[in-house]
Amino acid sequence: MKITVVVIGLLAVLAVLAAWYGQRWFRMRRGGGVSVALRWRPDNARAGWHLGLGRYEGDEFVWYRVWSLRTGPDRVFQRESMQIADRRDPSGSEAYAVPEGATVLRCESETQEPIEIAMGPGALTGFLSWLESAPPGRRLPRAS
Repeated sequence: MKITVVVIGLLAVLAVLAAWYGQRWFRMRRGGGVSVALRWRPDNARAGWHLGLGRYEGDEFVWYRVWSLRTGPDRVFQRESMQIADRRDPSGSEAYAVPEGATVLRCESETQEPIEIAMGPGALTGFLSWLESAPPGRRLPRAS
């Protein structure tokens, strides 16, 4: 009897978590999110890729990790301080950890540590357009 109650309680908790993640994922995708893998500390050979969704919010690119309990973004990048330092194709087992057909961009910023962002062709085009766009009178370095 006690085992049954514990199992039912555990299943209820898992169902609530699954519903919460599903609702979070749907809300982020509906708001214009694109699939993006992110890797911070790319110079560290043991640094791994983290899957998530990126969204453009004015001059910010916000990134939400797929498996996170946060309600807000996990990382926020400012357009004016972000520059692309390198571009490459995924190598070796990286191809399995990033979106299909992805290009890896090494981005550097004056205010944050270097990161690598991997995204598919459509998301990459949108990201480069967003990065290069700026209001009149403000000049940004070319992203590509």
